[in-house]
Amino acid sequence: MSWLEKLTPPGVQKMFSKRDTPENLWVKCPVSGEMVFHKDLEAGLYVTPAGHHMRIGPDLRFKFTFDGDWREIAIPDVPKDPLKFKDDKPYTSRLSAARKKTGREDAMAIGVGNIGGVETTVLVQDFAFMGGSLGMAAGEGFIKAAHTAIEHRTPMVVFTAAGGARMQEGCLSLMQMPRTTLAVEELREAGLPYIVVLTDPTTGGVTASYAMLGDVHIAEPGALIGFAGPRVIEQTIREKLPPGFQRAEYLLDKGMVDKVVHRRDLRGVLSRILRTLMKRTGPNPAAESESRAVALPDSREG
Repeated sequence: MSWLEKLTPPGVQKMFSKRDTPENLWVKCPVSGEMVFHKDLEAGLYVTPAGHHMRIGPDLRFKFTFDGDWREIAIPDVPKDPLKFKDDKPYTSRLSAARKKTGREDAMAIGVGNIGGVETTVLVQDFAFMGGSLGMAAGEGFIKAAHTAIEHRTPMVVFTAAGGARMQEGCLSLMQMPRTTLAVEELREAGLPYIVVLTDPTTGGVTASYAMLGDVHIAEPGALIGFAGPRVIEQTIREKLPPGFQRAEYLLDKGMVDKVVHRRDLRGVLSRILRTLMKRTGPNPAAESESRAVALPDSREG
């Protein structure tokens, strides 16, 4: 304790004590290195001034996508550790840590609400939960979302974000690829639209299954989309890949993606697609809310 602190009355010390500062008060943009105030980042839908689309979880996805309120659908329960897998720590410990971090049971979250006045089933893959890896719970979540859409006669929109299959579940994880593919076929047989929004990153078995089976493929700017990563491909073929390889804009140019859409415009684009495919007429609530909203700066400016 310093001499000044000894002379200062306790009441005054308490008044001028150091206040706790939130750890996330400033966020560093991975592209420009600029420090962005978290309130400004939130106001910009978690897109930095340089145009980098930050990864976001299901709650924000639902908030940015639906016209208003939505209801969540529970993910079916699955065996927690079917293979009793252990590497440097037990699989159950990794699951517990991921659940504590995200507040969710697994990587998938299902919401049902209106987009442009069209009731829609939305599935969000959370990269924060073990890299959005595709395991039994994620597979069951996808199938549950598809069956919910079929039951209520709604289109289905999925936001993909994954590093691939979940190694701790072995072949049980790989089995989710054909299972989710069959669920997409059920949607098609029911005559319901299936829209995929590819976010950063979408790789591995997810890309090799339901992420590339949509009626329409939309991607967020700069999203990494592919099966194996660029580094693995370069090491395999021993050649330098072209600039922007496997990024959303590159894939748009090659015809793998139908449209690259800024996050601020995504709800409006989805609403127009869904209303067209579902043959809805009349006022578009999403378009009306957009016209009242304050325009965000274009990431290409400046």
